[in-house]
Amino acid sequence: MKYASFTNLPASTKLPAHSVDGGRAVPTDIGRGRLAALLVLAASTEFLLVTLAAYFAAVLYHRLTLVYSPHPAQYVQESLLIGTLELLVSAALRQHSQIQTQPRHIFLWGGAGCVFLVFSFFISTIFVLKISDDHSRTIVMLQAGSVLLTVLCTRAICFSVLRRAIASGLIDARRVILIGEPGHCLQFSARAMGAGIRTIRSFDFPQVRADLSVSARPSTVRMAPDVRQLAANCRPLRADDIVILISDTEVPSALALASALSDLPVDVHAVPVGSIDLMAVSRITQFGNMATMQIFQCPLAPFNRAIKRGFDVAAAIAGLIVISPLFVIVPLAIKLDSPGPVLFRQTRHGYNNEPIRVLKFRSMSVMEDGDSFRPVVRHDPRVTRLGRLLRRTNIDELPQLFNVLVGDMSIVGPRPHATSQNELFAELISSFSRRHNVKPGITGWAQVNGYRGDTDTLEKMQRRVEHDLYYIDNWSLLLDLKIIIMTLFSRKAYWNAY
Repeated sequence: MKYASFTNLPASTKLPAHSVDGGRAVPTDIGRGRLAALLVLAASTEFLLVTLAAYFAAVLYHRLTLVYSPHPAQYVQESLLIGTLELLVSAALRQHSQIQTQPRHIFLWGGAGCVFLVFSFFISTIFVLKISDDHSRTIVMLQAGSVLLTVLCTRAICFSVLRRAIASGLIDARRVILIGEPGHCLQFSARAMGAGIRTIRSFDFPQVRADLSVSARPSTVRMAPDVRQLAANCRPLRADDIVILISDTEVPSALALASALSDLPVDVHAVPVGSIDLMAVSRITQFGNMATMQIFQCPLAPFNRAIKRGFDVAAAIAGLIVISPLFVIVPLAIKLDSPGPVLFRQTRHGYNNEPIRVLKFRSMSVMEDGDSFRPVVRHDPRVTRLGRLLRRTNIDELPQLFNVLVGDMSIVGPRPHATSQNELFAELISSFSRRHNVKPGITGWAQVNGYRGDTDTLEKMQRRVEHDLYYIDNWSLLLDLKIIIMTLFSRKAYWNAY
């Protein structure tokens, strides 16, 4: 059997228990020890900071509101209980141990859920024990807020530190052995490295003889010498996973080889070599009584849609109240500046490509819609004097808060385009219509990154679509809040506004 090893060692060499990365050996025990130490340090630091946050939230409330200092030991036991509960819940849910396989926002949402469970249990406990009279509701709320902020900040820092440590090779993440052709192994290894998964050895696909007779079980394997040698060479490497990269001709032998490797204490995976890119964007899911490869999924689950809709309604109502004077001043200014209606209604594509009527304060001397629409360009003579100011400050978009209230739009989402633009670019950009898998927004991720205004080249629209699809695939309420803040204070949000 041939071996394609990244360490250029001969096939007969029995490797010691260490991992190899770019010709630089890092002992497995040391790499694993560093990872375990970092996770223990992260959990311990979180426990300490949560305890301090709960304690000082109560003390500061007394100092600033009640104008006296409590006894130093008054809130020590309570704060230690909160810190201990947070540590136990995190450990029970294995939140820190799963940090290697989770994106940042999932790790942070897990921390927020942990804090919710902790204070639910804490409040229930003091209620059942009838000691709630000794605990101010305001103090408990302040403690919950300070603990939540502490957990989110601590975990964000921990996540960044861990990713840098994995990237620099200071600690081991998951270590994988690849079985397949050298070219396929190199391709898979390069992609896996981006997720912090290290390839420590690769082997050619061995000759496996599977017993396919009717009387035999599907996993029955006649262990050939090269298969036994492969298992023997994999055992001392102490990998976490073995990935079998199978071609079309090797599919019948993949199950037999996997069965032979099941003697090792590792997870065994199989990946079709022609589907590595497909597998990278897919996940195995349960569909009835079958398992399917889910390539794309609806961007927002029903629960997330409900959260986003509730936030949209609350934000739209609050926004209309705050800016209500503008709905008196701006219409008067428009009437004085140029003849024509105050509001401009334009047909655009909304959720699921359904047409919606978008409201704007009129900023032009024309009312173009449908096929007659022409995008605005710099120094466009159709824009009125007041319209330039309205467009530059985004005030012309404010009536779309009513579109949000009726459910046609969202506060944050891909900006809606005129129908003629959509029809044009949908033929040129294959994934263009995916923008309409969520409701369009008054502001969006593309806009706050400077991709707004004229789209006179295909590249400009492609960059805008890329940012819109990133938003759709990575939606979270925190991302919505970030975009709203950037819309208000970032200069990029006002680039190309003319």
